[in-house]
Amino acid sequence: MSLSLRRSPPVVENNNVAEQPFWISFSDLMTALMVMFLVAMSVALLAITHEISQSEDERVERLDEIDSFLNQLRQATEDIPGVVVRGRVVDFGERARFATNSHQLSVEQAVLLREVAPRILELARTPLGQKWLKRIVVEGFADARGSYLYNLNLSLQRSERLLCVLLAAPPAPAALSVADRLLARDLFLVSGSSYNALRASQDESRRIELRLEFFDIGETRRSDQGNDLIPLEEEKRCPLD
Repeated sequence: MSLSLRRSPPVVENNNVAEQPFWISFSDLMTALMVMFLVAMSVALLAITHEISQSEDERVERLDEIDSFLNQLRQATEDIPGVVVRGRVVDFGERARFATNSHQLSVEQAVLLREVAPRILELARTPLGQKWLKRIVVEGFADARGSYLYNLNLSLQRSERLLCVLLAAPPAPAALSVADRLLARDLFLVSGSSYNALRASQDESRRIELRLEFFDIGETRRSDQGNDLIPLEEEKRCPLD
């Protein structure tokens, strides 16, 4: 009896590389990486857009609250003739003019300044004032006659004269309270201009103004100044005299 041997079919090696599972996984990996990149970019763009939108909202809120503060200041001073709030400047007009080559103020002018200042200081104590009001710059001005440096010094003296008026202790007419004088000492800052802001006439140029400056977003008033610990001077005379 003859035995017939059955042969198995030869194994054919598959050389088709394109069908191997490795390349399919690599393709899926690239797709997944692309998706992750797009998601990350979308999240980053959303974060940047949100930050810009939040900053713009804060900027608009700051301007609105400062405008509200200035409107309150206009209402607080509208019953005082000659005093005008223009933008962020308190203008005393002809009621706080100086004589030529002089930094002196009359008694009537001093009383006027002592009437206006407490109203500003009262608003400075409000939540809006504490949040945004940084300082009040007293700006003295001179006309175009005389040298630049002489007029610059004169305008500084005119600014200092206003502070002397505000910090004057009783029996000065309409003297400010101790609390107002302490706050005025902390908030008011002296500045002077020579030819920088001339008016139409020489008389109009010899004046003083109060310019209000406000904090930027993120700025706050320093709590470590310790100015309240410095005693208030009770000088009867202004050092300019």
